[in-house]
Amino acid sequence: MMLASLSPEIRQYLLVTGNYWAFTLTDGALRMLVVLHFHGLGYSPLEIALLFLFYEIFGVITNLVGGWLGASLGLNRTMNVGLALQVVALSMLLVPVAWLTVPWVMTAQALSGIAKDLNKMSAKSAIKLLVPREAQGTLYQWVAILTGSKNALKGAGFFLGGVLLAVFGFAGAVGAMATGLALVWLFSVVMLKQDLGRAKNKPKFTDLFSKSRAINILSAARLFLFGARDVWFVVALPVFLASSLGWDHWWVGGFLALWVIGYGVVQSFAPYFTGKRSGRVPDGRAAFGWALVLTLTPALIALGLGAGFHPQWTLLGGLLLFGALFAINSSLHSYLIVSYAGEDGVSLDVGFYYMANAMGRLVGTLLSGWVYQQSGLQACLWISAGFLLLAALLSLKLPRHRVMEPNSG
Repeated sequence: MMLASLSPEIRQYLLVTGNYWAFTLTDGALRMLVVLHFHGLGYSPLEIALLFLFYEIFGVITNLVGGWLGASLGLNRTMNVGLALQVVALSMLLVPVAWLTVPWVMTAQALSGIAKDLNKMSAKSAIKLLVPREAQGTLYQWVAILTGSKNALKGAGFFLGGVLLAVFGFAGAVGAMATGLALVWLFSVVMLKQDLGRAKNKPKFTDLFSKSRAINILSAARLFLFGARDVWFVVALPVFLASSLGWDHWWVGGFLALWVIGYGVVQSFAPYFTGKRSGRVPDGRAAFGWALVLTLTPALIALGLGAGFHPQWTLLGGLLLFGALFAINSSLHSYLIVSYAGEDGVSLDVGFYYMANAMGRLVGTLLSGWVYQQSGLQACLWISAGFLLLAALLSLKLPRHRVMEPNSG
């Protein structure tokens, strides 16, 4: 078997990445399935949005508690629990249509949110333990590939959900995904290293709050970074494309799916934009510089829209530029948290950081609907620029270094 001929570290990395890929496909597909199916049942946009509220709220809680569980039980167990919970969440949607009430689907989405963040925290933490401490360039590249491929697959999952719904119907699509993911879970239970990520010293529950100044600052910057994206991307952008530019639902969904795929591809190549060619790995100075450049993008889009300068091309061109720059910022942050995290109980630090990430998404999502309804897309873009400026200023306080190493894969 080809997998058996690889080194133990590479084999575990491929297993972790494969688990993450399989989960991400079902996560993106499930979101599209729920939106399209319940829209077809006559649910209002607000009711559909409420279906995902628990998904985001439980993401905040799971990232905070999940890091402690990973350090206590091992990352193999938290990853496998995440896979199993997603199978349960999918199975909950196989009930008769009459049972698919808002509370029932919200509960299934809550389980899916818990599953997603357990899986993500486990995957990001595991990489720290599979790369030698001195190979920071390799660590950055592996993190970038994992993060970028996840987002590309999430976009592909949007397409997969639409195709499965058209071919098999809602129940058939959900059943197919649940079956496939259950097989991945069984393989993972057998093959994934048993003690991966378990702390040598049993962590206290109070240890889930990071005591590292660098991680606290990076987490705050991450909160504002993702709040800046979602404050205009989650609700305001698709509604504006549909209502102001006259796009139909398929155009909106297809464009956003392609945007996410492109965003993921750029993330995978982020190391080549941030110093790998010269043998550098990024530090706080790089985080500040890239965040500052990104800050200009929503501000310029808002100015262009305010001036009435070809609204469709101003928005789409700005969105493509924003996506590329945001992908680099996100990938850079993902490397920094794995680099800053301690070797023993790495998931505690990573979990705390992704709790801030989830909080940023939650704040951005809520503001996106409320600010757009009150003041329109331009107001959302100005808030995005303000959040990004805060992320840049926070990054000024991150550690700086002069690490140099040979170019290596």
